[in-house]
Amino acid sequence: MSKKITSALISVFYKDGLKPVLEKLNELGVEIYSTGGTFDFITKNDFKAKTIESLTSYPSILGGRVKTLHPKVFGGILARRENQSDIQQLAEYEIPEFDLVIVDLYPFEETVANSDNETEIIEKIDIGGISLIRAAAKNHKDVLVVSSSSQYDELLSLLEKNNGETELSDRRYFASQSFNVSSHYDTAIFNWMNNGEIDVFKSSNQLPNVLRYGENPHQKGVFYGEMEKVFKQLHGKAISYNNLLDLEAAINLINDFEETTFAVIKHNNACGLASREKLVDAWKDALAGDPVSAFGGVLTTNRNIDKETAEEINKIFFEIIIAPSYDDDALEVLKTKKNRIILEKVGFEFGNKQFRSMMNGVLVQDKDQKTETVDDLKTVTASSPDAREIEDLLFANKLVKHTKSNTIVLAKNKQLIGSGTGQTSRVDALKQAIEKAHNFKMDLQGAVMASDAFFPFADSVEIAGKAGVKSVVQPGGSIRDKHSIEYCNNNKISMVFTGVRHFKH
Repeated sequence: MSKKITSALISVFYKDGLKPVLEKLNELGVEIYSTGGTFDFITKNDFKAKTIESLTSYPSILGGRVKTLHPKVFGGILARRENQSDIQQLAEYEIPEFDLVIVDLYPFEETVANSDNETEIIEKIDIGGISLIRAAAKNHKDVLVVSSSSQYDELLSLLEKNNGETELSDRRYFASQSFNVSSHYDTAIFNWMNNGEIDVFKSSNQLPNVLRYGENPHQKGVFYGEMEKVFKQLHGKAISYNNLLDLEAAINLINDFEETTFAVIKHNNACGLASREKLVDAWKDALAGDPVSAFGGVLTTNRNIDKETAEEINKIFFEIIIAPSYDDDALEVLKTKKNRIILEKVGFEFGNKQFRSMMNGVLVQDKDQKTETVDDLKTVTASSPDAREIEDLLFANKLVKHTKSNTIVLAKNKQLIGSGTGQTSRVDALKQAIEKAHNFKMDLQGAVMASDAFFPFADSVEIAGKAGVKSVVQPGGSIRDKHSIEYCNNNKISMVFTGVRHFKH
């Protein structure tokens, strides 16, 4: 199944990296056919080529929309070399055989990223190029196809190794690459054109980042995406699978806060968080919420890191810090630990959909982008929360939104003082939150409580009230809401409903 390359068709948008390929093809005596700008590039570099027009007897028409779409082109690609009828037809219609097809598609994704001009974007939907790729890949038994300039080095290596000959395994490998390129290209076009009317899940990413391992060392881990669009790494070791999970949790949480805020993330949940006028104070109070869990955690803030704050956070062991910027002297302090990962957050907007693999399919949903404000709070008790309590209720409710269910958050003076996360009952979550607050000497008198979902019974508000909680925020909606409200009224506790549940599984 060895095939000698004697003729090639080349049609590429970007010419970068093409010259070494042309040099090798010229050395091997390969006859080249080409189109428009590619032909000009080839001949200007003193290589010989024939135009597609000389083969088809048709010029490029419709402003370049139609150049290669012709039987004399596709016949030379699709002809089965072992099929006598195909070979006879090639001879009858004077169609040359093409052994190699090199295409680099119009830059559709690049154009979408840099332009809102629909006409310009439409013109970057490649027709001829994608057709050449599919045809050559289909007939990989006889034809080698190179579908992207990123494959030029592999092509050169192959041509060098076998002196212009290819094996079926080589051609099948490049064909597989081609269908990867074409399917990704079509997915990008579909996702741009679809306005939500077609309910289908399509995602394609060509940028694998192989991680050290997955959640555990015996699991393989790969991140498909562009980390550099989300953050710039300034220092430290390679980022792991679990680091990325914590980083997403950290970024989503801190994005909900406008005041100067510091958060400590552990296993995707906040174990410490505080909002203060000075950053260093926000850090100290965030750490005070749970200094034990903060060990080895991920730190995040929405402000520039100064030297004073850096010196304070440098006193504990943590794995990652991500902030919008750092003073130079702060970086000097933080870089004293060789493996510590220091990231500068980039202003990147995440998409509004999230998905995860599930059994034999994929679960897709809109992201929870609801962040409650004062206008969303409906007082349902005889007493209303005061101004300080309202601030704390909104603060705690943001935390609840970003904490694993079932969850309870206790807060006071815009500081997380206790949380119960991932529990199988809301009462267990509350008891865990109270126990944490007591363990770290937090004062629960006058604190507020937030719940990610309604209370099915009055037991939670009763336990919280006896611990010192004076105001509660919850979605409401239980058939027994009146029992919780009644307990609050009888014990001078205010309660507000938001009407919005924030489950996070």
